[in-house]
Amino acid sequence: MNGMRQPIGVFDSGIGGLTVVKAVMEELPSESIIYFGDTARVPYGTKSKSTIVKFSLENVEFLLRFGVKCIVIACNTSSSWALPTLRKYFKVPIIGVIRPGALAAVQATRTKRIGVIGTKATIHSGAYEAAIHRFDPTIKVFSESCPLFVPLVEEGWLNGSICKEIATKYLESLKRQRIDTLILGCTHYPLLTSTIQHVLGPDVTLVDSAKQTAVEVRGVLMGAETLCDHRLRPRYRFFVTDEPAHFNQVGHRFLGQVLGSVERVNGHH
Repeated sequence: MNGMRQPIGVFDSGIGGLTVVKAVMEELPSESIIYFGDTARVPYGTKSKSTIVKFSLENVEFLLRFGVKCIVIACNTSSSWALPTLRKYFKVPIIGVIRPGALAAVQATRTKRIGVIGTKATIHSGAYEAAIHRFDPTIKVFSESCPLFVPLVEEGWLNGSICKEIATKYLESLKRQRIDTLILGCTHYPLLTSTIQHVLGPDVTLVDSAKQTAVEVRGVLMGAETLCDHRLRPRYRFFVTDEPAHFNQVGHRFLGQVLGSVERVNGHH
């Protein structure tokens, strides 16, 4: 089978990974994409490492049924905890969102003071810190988990006083540390960009891992010589493990377009 025509597989614990899909669509407009959102078991951010690894293995196995040529873990929590295990078990190239986000932040910072926000599990893993220090051990990293950001985004409360108040509370310690760069270490957070920027002020650079991850996907496909030639019309398929209605409704906010067909995968995919 011609590798170029094979789709890219993307998985996430739920809806947020659609920000990564959007970035891949923009960077690689002729690539087909199979998206898998484990909406029945979301959130991953509060679960244990072994559970996150187990779910991630199952998600990769699901995507491999479609003959995907590479897999993107569009979930910061899974990328933090499961990536090494997944790379050990599967031959297909697997790209996480952590390294690309860390790289973008290292390139952006001028004062070597970087902030990271994410779920409890992502922050607890120390994955961003480790990735940043692999690029530059002299950088200081300050982390903060922001558990209420995800429900705010899914409710569509992206601006307004409640959102601003919560953001101010979460970000005050990072502000005190005088960070000049902030990694949005959860795929939901880019939707809160304007509020976060308002709270931190114009001098702090916000890093969205999704854009950087899409660039990395291009590099991986070029290296494997499986990059799609430009004349093809891509096909997008979305699978979820729970009722697709909510996914459909909130999903177009992440994707900036209507999703088309969302299929439900029954039982233990």
